[in-house]
Amino acid sequence: MIRYLSIIFTIVITSLYFFPIDAVTGVNTKMIIAACGLLVFMVKLAQKEIFLEKNYITLSLSALLVSLCGVLSMWYNDTADTAYATYIVSMWVWLGGAYFVVELIKFIHGRDSVWLLCNYLIIVCVFQCVIALAADMNPTVKAFVDSVYSEGSYYAERQRLYGIGAAVDVAGTRFSAVLIMILCLGITYGKKLGTRWLALYVLSFFIIAVIGNMIARTTTVGIILSLGYFVFGSLRSNDISKTKSKIRIWKWIFFMIIIGVPITVYFYRHNPTINQNIRFAFEGFFSLVEKGKWEVHSNDMLRNMYVFPDNVKTWIIGDGYFGNPKLTDPYYTGPMRTDFYMGTDVGYLRFIFYFGTLGLIAFICFFCYVTRLCLNRFREFKNMFILLLLVNFIIWFKVSTDIFVVFAPFLCLAAVVTEENKELA
Repeated sequence: MIRYLSIIFTIVITSLYFFPIDAVTGVNTKMIIAACGLLVFMVKLAQKEIFLEKNYITLSLSALLVSLCGVLSMWYNDTADTAYATYIVSMWVWLGGAYFVVELIKFIHGRDSVWLLCNYLIIVCVFQCVIALAADMNPTVKAFVDSVYSEGSYYAERQRLYGIGAAVDVAGTRFSAVLIMILCLGITYGKKLGTRWLALYVLSFFIIAVIGNMIARTTTVGIILSLGYFVFGSLRSNDISKTKSKIRIWKWIFFMIIIGVPITVYFYRHNPTINQNIRFAFEGFFSLVEKGKWEVHSNDMLRNMYVFPDNVKTWIIGDGYFGNPKLTDPYYTGPMRTDFYMGTDVGYLRFIFYFGTLGLIAFICFFCYVTRLCLNRFREFKNMFILLLLVNFIIWFKVSTDIFVVFAPFLCLAAVVTEENKELA
């Protein structure tokens, strides 16, 4: 009983790290968990149980370069927007929180591993999807979610689904990452895992893909990348063990489709809430069938947000504004067409407007280095980390959220994949 309660507690902590919510004004759960992680790290460092790797110093220097680009842009443009000027701090806060989550997993299970970490992230995302749909259908659940998630009423007014800290494109980005993890785990361990595990993975994939899309259509990026990788890999695989894994997964996918489609159609026809959410999640497909052309409201908005700098200075070093200037600069008198500076929420453009192409290149190099660290540590999962990097860069065509929160726990893992395979077997 105590073990099950410990696992539930770890799931809650993982969720509060992965989808932070405000604890008190100005302090969220990510910060609190990071403080706990820093305390544990300092104790273990003092006891010489761990050592600070050289890679983390290089990683910090890479994040510091991003921050310096932000500081330089702020100084040159005389602004007060510190959005990415403090990225080095944000990086270590995410790493601190991730370290505590990984140490908690290690304490409960006696070891840490890619498999265990991914399972916790999958459970968290499934929980967020289920509770988001339940809150939209049940006033009691909604009241509970709103009582712990202060921004819930904001999304409710805009008729958007939300979980506990999981909403809009931030949630969609993390759902996309977890969808990739599910298929990569299934392919890597499919031969060793029992039928129950494969069934749960495929079921989790469908839950996150469908309900996650209701929360944020950005989840589609993860669906396309993961299924594309799976289908392409199924056609070109030369690894017999992985081919067998893919065949087992295909069987469960077809089974879930046979079971899931009729259930979804039934609720679509008989439940107004499900009907509305499904139409939102797959708006483009409904438009294609009903109107003969692909139309998505958010895509139309996005098309109008591709606003490019009109001077060389902005292209090189930026204007020093990332968010709404009126929130950081009371003397700002420039154009303010929307809540976003220069009327764009496109990730690449917001970075360019903030700290120019120099800052954008530094930021891209930072994520490439993070991916390289993960690739060197877990070579068997190289495709997974490359796909995660692609998720980050693709989503920047739409919004500016980054995916370091996903990479950070893997940077804290000490397990080696070859040994992990032996243990899992």
